[in-house]
Amino acid sequence: MQTIRFGIIGCGLMGREFASAAARWCHLLDMPARPVIAAICDANDALFPWYEQSLPELAFKTTDYKELLAREDVDAVYIAVPHVLHTELYTAALEAGKHLFGEKPFGIDRAANEAISAAIAKHPELIVRCSSEFPYFPGVQRFIAAVRSGSLGRILEVDAGFLHSSDINPDKPINWKRKASINGEYGCMGDLGMHVLHVPLRLGWKPARVFAQLSNVVTERPDGKGGMVPCDTWDNAALHCDVEQDGYTFPMTCKMQRIAPGETDTWYINVLGTRGSARFNTKRPKTFEWMTYEPGGPQAWLSEDLGYTPPAASITGGIFEFGFTDAILQMWAAYVAELAGAAPAFPCATPEEAAASHALFTAALESHAKHAVVTV
Repeated sequence: MQTIRFGIIGCGLMGREFASAAARWCHLLDMPARPVIAAICDANDALFPWYEQSLPELAFKTTDYKELLAREDVDAVYIAVPHVLHTELYTAALEAGKHLFGEKPFGIDRAANEAISAAIAKHPELIVRCSSEFPYFPGVQRFIAAVRSGSLGRILEVDAGFLHSSDINPDKPINWKRKASINGEYGCMGDLGMHVLHVPLRLGWKPARVFAQLSNVVTERPDGKGGMVPCDTWDNAALHCDVEQDGYTFPMTCKMQRIAPGETDTWYINVLGTRGSARFNTKRPKTFEWMTYEPGGPQAWLSEDLGYTPPAASITGGIFEFGFTDAILQMWAAYVAELAGAAPAFPCATPEEAAASHALFTAALESHAKHAVVTV
């Protein structure tokens, strides 16, 4: 099996998730390559011990990303850093000749994203993808297959969202995602939006116009030192979009919420059509629901427990359940397969899809400021 040597820049939560996925690679079957974490980098070296204890093949650690990018024993990098650093680090990785898997939103704003896109265009030999794991749930794959089959008829409406309650506690100390100077003016859209848009964009549901409702619910938070500081990012966003397809227009609502009471971490997508409908929600992670309609016939939702049937084959029996860490592993399987020259069943989110999300978020900011519908 081919070995692809990775460096991780940003050793926080998602860096650990990738390292864990690499350690579980034997869970997958028939993979053309495997990732090895050869080097790590973070400004906070207090994060290093977990990696040192968990990764026997780790050869290098540093607080300077330039040192990591200069290493010949690193083929590709995973970068998970605050949005304000995306342009600097992503372009540096590409200039260093490293394949890049980056966290969304691929730039703090549209200008930053355009700079990253220009750097990608200069290096067509490098494979660049954006993190987005939820489409790898078996239920989402069934949803995509149902839409692509054409059996739903004319699309009437699409509703997609990513909701969680991580910020519902006003006493939670502020972090970088709640500071516009670091997270960006997009707020929750930049942090959560690519998750919501990955499947719609992949299915060709590209917004043409948007009316945005943005909310900054908690305007200040504890600074962790006994004081209070401004919390100046959008907590919640509802984007009401027009999508033009096959000569007609249908509405699509996209919700991104950090303050969603009762939602720990809920991703969902629903589509209604004239001949059929489909929906999936991570609250019921193994269940796919659909409805078919014949003229004059009944309208009834059906459901099926799919079990463990992801895009990339694994050792887990189909009777068992699929979860978040499985989705992370499947996403990485798709990227590593591409690096090895194979065609994954469902490729990761592309830079073009990330750029389309920036177009929508930029229009959403304008829409909210003007209280008007804005062309994307």
